Amino acid sequence: MKQPAITIRNMKMTERLNILKKIFSIGKPQEISDSPLEIVFCDFTQETVTGVVDQYQELFSVPKFNNSISDNTIVENKTFKYPVFRYKGDNRDSSAILLLHGLNERSWEKYLCWAEYLALHTHRPVIMFPIAFHINRTPQSWVNPRELTQWVTERKISCAETENLTFANLALSDRLTCDPLRFYISGKETAYNINQLFNEIKSGKNKYFSSHTNIDIFAYSIGALLSQVLLMSNTDDLFSDSKLFMFCGGSVFNKMNGNSRYIMDKGAYDSIYTYYSKAFIDSTPSLNDNIDMSFKAMIGTGEYSDYRWSFFRSITDRIKAISLKKDTVIPTEGIREALGKECYEHSLTEIDFPFSYTHEVPFPVGKVSQDELNLSFNNVFSEAVNFLS
Repeated sequence: MKQPAITIRNMKMTERLNILKKIFSIGKPQEISDSPLEIVFCDFTQETVTGVVDQYQELFSVPKFNNSISDNTIVENKTFKYPVFRYKGDNRDSSAILLLHGLNERSWEKYLCWAEYLALHTHRPVIMFPIAFHINRTPQSWVNPRELTQWVTERKISCAETENLTFANLALSDRLTCDPLRFYISGKETAYNINQLFNEIKSGKNKYFSSHTNIDIFAYSIGALLSQVLLMSNTDDLFSDSKLFMFCGGSVFNKMNGNSRYIMDKGAYDSIYTYYSKAFIDSTPSLNDNIDMSFKAMIGTGEYSDYRWSFFRSITDRIKAISLKKDTVIPTEGIREALGKECYEHSLTEIDFPFSYTHEVPFPVGKVSQDELNLSFNNVFSEAVNFLS
């Protein structure tokens, strides 16, 4: 049995994060010098099976900040690299954890300690896969404040409600206001991508994994909603045995609140809330697969509640969730509504931290007591390790 050379529970998270930030760079493999782990990168090129997604993306209105480039022609979104934290060596692993991030993330920074901890203590590689149009799947102009300045000003003039508008959320806010269906189509695209990823691994096409690799999921925030849809739709039986650990995620859509300086402004949030709560189920075109039904079940309307609860009841032993008491973006109430009483009583735990935190920054490194931070981090991730080991 491999033994970890370090353990975050005995270290200061600030120091650990600083070490990882210094060596982490997309596309540049690195050995972690004081650890048995290495960071490697894999290439991903989207297959043409997402053609139906391309058709919708081509029709979406294009925000001016994006220079009239339609979604389906953004090269960075179709071909990219994703990192894997793994034990050093030439062996092919037969087990892995897929880590899915939150909405409007522009870097892997806050997840580096998460991935390292999970890899060290489960002895399983951690695959960090970016959601469509997030992290390194977007043009650099989307995250450059200098290039976005005029568009922030223009949105303040053209949009009736810009509460919480920032450089950080301008791109997502503008894109979703132009067409709320983008939220679903981007999620559907990512679901197709992950199905492709699993198929590539299970067919032996990835040099780091054997063809009989078992893959479980650690999902945060909107990544949890995506994971619930993946398990419920279960394309090609790819997720029949997968376990899912959710942190700050797992709510039905209509109990979430994405109005945040880090996620989207109020105008964009109001737009998608109205669209998915009232119009989407009746008006959305059928795309003819189980992903559509699964997403509709996760919106939160009573019409699909029994279907959703029946599913989660059937996988109660394969799902675990931790919510935060003061989380206003993904509240515990919404996760309970999603899972149903039988599942949430078995699988959901609400906790609180003894310091100020938010959904977007659950572990405010460098801003609170190191001892309290380390203890709280370990309480969450030791639960994840126990469940995913």
